[in-house]
Amino acid sequence: MTFLIRTFVLLSLLFIGWPQLTMGQTIYTISGRVTDAATGEGIPFASIAVKGLTNGTTSDADGRYKLQSKQLADSIQVLSLGYQTRTYPLTGAVTQIIDAQLIATATKLQEVKVYAKGGDPAYRVIRETVRRRDQFNPAQLSAYQYDSYTKIEGYINNFGQKRKKNRRPGPINRLLGKLPSITDENGLPAVPVFISETFSNFFARSKPEKVKEKVLKSRVTGVGISDGGLIAQLTGASFQQYNFYRNSIYLFLKDIPSPIGGQWETVYTFRLKDTIAINDAVCYEIEFTPKRASDLAFTGTVWIDTLKMALAQVDAHVDKKANINFVDELHIEQNWETLPSGLRFPTQTQVTIDTEQPTPRAPGGLVRFFSTARNIIENQPKDVGFYDPSIELADDYRQADPTYWKSVRPDSLSPSEWRAMQVVDSVRNVPIIKVAGEIIKLGVIGYKPIDKLHIDIGPLLYSYANNNVEGNRFRLGMRTNTGFSRKWLLSGYLAYGTLDQTFKYSANIEYIASRKPWTVFGVRRTYDLERIGVSADNIGNNSLFAAYSRFGTIRRPYYQEENLAYFRREMGRGFTQTLAIRNRTFEPLFPFAFQPQIRDRDQTIRDSYRVSELISETRFAPDEVILQNDNVRVSTGAVRKPIFTLRYTLGVRNLLGGDFTYHRVALTMKHSFRMGVLGRSYYSLGAGIIPSTVPYPLLYTPLGNESVFYVGNAYNLMNYFEFVSDRWATAQYEHNFGGLLFNRLPLLRRLKWRELVTAQVLVGSVSGSNLAMIPGTDAQGRTVEGFNSLGRTPYIEVGYGIDNIFKVLRVDAIHRLTYRDNLTRTGIPVTPFAIKLSGWLSL
Repeated sequence: MTFLIRTFVLLSLLFIGWPQLTMGQTIYTISGRVTDAATGEGIPFASIAVKGLTNGTTSDADGRYKLQSKQLADSIQVLSLGYQTRTYPLTGAVTQIIDAQLIATATKLQEVKVYAKGGDPAYRVIRETVRRRDQFNPAQLSAYQYDSYTKIEGYINNFGQKRKKNRRPGPINRLLGKLPSITDENGLPAVPVFISETFSNFFARSKPEKVKEKVLKSRVTGVGISDGGLIAQLTGASFQQYNFYRNSIYLFLKDIPSPIGGQWETVYTFRLKDTIAINDAVCYEIEFTPKRASDLAFTGTVWIDTLKMALAQVDAHVDKKANINFVDELHIEQNWETLPSGLRFPTQTQVTIDTEQPTPRAPGGLVRFFSTARNIIENQPKDVGFYDPSIELADDYRQADPTYWKSVRPDSLSPSEWRAMQVVDSVRNVPIIKVAGEIIKLGVIGYKPIDKLHIDIGPLLYSYANNNVEGNRFRLGMRTNTGFSRKWLLSGYLAYGTLDQTFKYSANIEYIASRKPWTVFGVRRTYDLERIGVSADNIGNNSLFAAYSRFGTIRRPYYQEENLAYFRREMGRGFTQTLAIRNRTFEPLFPFAFQPQIRDRDQTIRDSYRVSELISETRFAPDEVILQNDNVRVSTGAVRKPIFTLRYTLGVRNLLGGDFTYHRVALTMKHSFRMGVLGRSYYSLGAGIIPSTVPYPLLYTPLGNESVFYVGNAYNLMNYFEFVSDRWATAQYEHNFGGLLFNRLPLLRRLKWRELVTAQVLVGSVSGSNLAMIPGTDAQGRTVEGFNSLGRTPYIEVGYGIDNIFKVLRVDAIHRLTYRDNLTRTGIPVTPFAIKLSGWLSL
C-alpha cells in the first residue's frame, strides 16, 4: 500500500509540475522553403539541421519545412542529395523565416548517408509511399484491360566450365557440349530447350474480383513439348502478375513480402542512395535488404517519384540464402507508368530465374520471363459472366505467320534470340534428347501417346497391384485424345486378378457439349473390387494413395457394379453444378447382413443390396483457375478465397431396382491463408448428416491410413473402417512455417528444412436405428461383423514435422490423443504414435 501511495504522489507531482516547467522555456521556430536555385521548384525531403545540435527536420513534398528547438546556434545547414550543402546564419529571434536555395552539383555525388531526426530519410519516403498506396494501386480500378505480349526462354548452361587438372568433363556435360548451342552474355555456351511467345488480351475487374485472359496467338517449342493448349495457357499473362503494391508477391507457391507492402517495416531495412530521373520524373533511389538474410524476402532497389510518392521502377531479387528449392537467384525488374487516371501500372516486367547446380560441376538452368502491357483501358468493366472461364484459347491460337509476331513484339528480336529459336528445334530432334523428353513426360502425365491410333495408354501408376483377394492384379487403361475427337472422350480399363480369376472393367463416354461455358454429358459403367472405408468418394484426387490401397491385405472387400450418368456445367461466378443418377450394387466377400427398412414389405435378412441415387453437387470456387489440356481440364487451385462443395444424395427405392430410400447432405470448405513471416496455413472443414436408416456401408466412414506414408486428407493414425457415423463434423489444419526457425540456426540453414504442425479433429455419432440394422448372424448363421462409432469424445490427432528434406522428403511425427486403447472390429490395435513419410517436389 505504501508503494502505491508513493507512486501516485510522484506521478501527480510530475503531471502537475510539468506544464510549469515548460512554461519557463523558450521554443525557437525556424521555417521556410528549400528550392532549386535554377528552377525555383521545391526540393522534397531536404535535411535541415541546427549546426552543432542534434535537432533537425526534413522538407515536405513541396520543399517547405518547420524546425523547433529549445536551443539556438549561429546557423543551420541544408542538405539534399544531388545538391551542394548550404549554411544560413541565425538571429536571436524566437521566430524566423529562412528560404534556402540549393545549387545542383555539376558531377555525380559520391554515396552519402544523411541522417536527420528520425533516422535515414528512406524510411520517411517508404512510409509515405505505403500511406499513399491506394492512390496509385491499379487494383483500385473498377476494371482494366490491356494487350499482353509474353516471351519465355529456357536454357541449360554452366556445362562448359573447365575442370581441375584438365580432367575430362562428365558424361552429361560432354553430351551437352555436342548439342547445338548459342553463346550467352558471359561468352559461354548455352543450350536452348524451351522458347514461347504468347499474345493475349487480359481483363480484370473488382467487386467481384475477376480476371480473364484470351490467348489470341501462341507458339511454343521445346524438348518433350507436344502442346495441347496447356503450355499456351501457362505461358500467358495470367501467371505473370506481379503487383508490388500488394502486401506480398505470390511466386513459386510462396508469398514474398513486398518492400512497399504492409510488412515493409517488419521485414526490410532501407537506405536512401540517390535521386535520379526516370521517364521525366525525379525519383528517390532507395535500396532495401531483409533484416534477416535467411528470410524469404527481396533484396534490391525501388525508385519512388519524389512528387507523387508513387512507384516508378523496382529491381528486386531473392538469392540462394532464402528457402526456395532449385533456385540460385530470382530476379524481377519492373517498370511502372502513369495512367490517365493518375494510377500507376506495370507496363514491362522481366523475371530471371537462375537454377542452382546439384553439384559444383553439374550443368545449371536459366529461365527468362518477359511481359509487356500495352493499350491499357481503364474502368470499363465487363459483365461478370464474361470473365468465365478465366483463361480461354482462341480457336486459331496456333496459326500465325512471322509477320504477325513481328507486329505484336514490343521490340525486334536480338540476333541471339533469333539464333535460340532456330537452335531449339535442332536440340529437340536429337534422338537421345527426344527419348529423354518422352520419359519425363510419361513420368509426369502417366500416359503414353499412341499417335497413329489417337489414344493414350495409362495411367502407368495403376498398371500393377498385389493383394490377398486378387493376387497379382494387372490393369491396362486407355483414353482418346483430340486427334480422335474434340467432342467425344472415350476412356476405360480392363483388369484381371490371378487369385480371384475375375475380370474387372470400366468404360466411360463423355460428350463435350460446349467449351464456353464448359458443359459435358457422360455415362460410365464399372465393375471392380472395392473395400469399405477406402473409396473414390473419400480418397478424392489422391492417385498415389488410391494405387497404394490396392496392395496388401484388403479387409471387408466387396464387388461393386456401378452405372452412372451425369451432367456438369459451369454456371459462372465460380459455380459449377453437377447432376447425376447412379445405380450400384454391394456384393460382400465377408460376413455381412442387414435388416431391411421398416417400409420394406420383405423383412428377410439380406447380405447384398442395390441402390439408386440422384446426386446434386454444387461447387463454388471463385478464385480457382482452370486450364484446358486437350479434352482434359486441370485445376491450378485457389490462392485467396475458399472452395465450397455442397453435395446432396437422394436414395430412391424401386428406381432401377433400388432397395432403400435415404437422404445424405455433406458440406466441405478448403482454404489457405498467409500469416505474414510466420508462413502459410491450410485448413479444411466439413460436416454432414444422413437422417435415414441404411446399412453401415452407406454411412460416412472417415478415411484412415494404415500405411507408413503421410496422407494429407486422411486421419493418419486411424485404421481403415475404424469409425462410422451418420452425423459428423471434421476439421483438418496444417501450418508450414517455411523455415522460420531453422533458417536462424547456422547448422541447419543450408539444409533448407521447413518446420510444420498439423491437427485433425473428428466429431460424430450413429443413431440407434442404424445400430439396430445389423443382426447378430446372417442367413447362413455366420457372425456378422459390426462397426464402431465415436462417443462424446472427439477423435483428435496432432503432429509436427520437417519438410523439404533433400528437397523431396517430409517426415511427420503424429500423436493420437483420444481413443488410444481402441481395438478395431478387425482386431488390429491402434497406434498412438507413429512416424510417417511422404515426398513430392516443391519449390
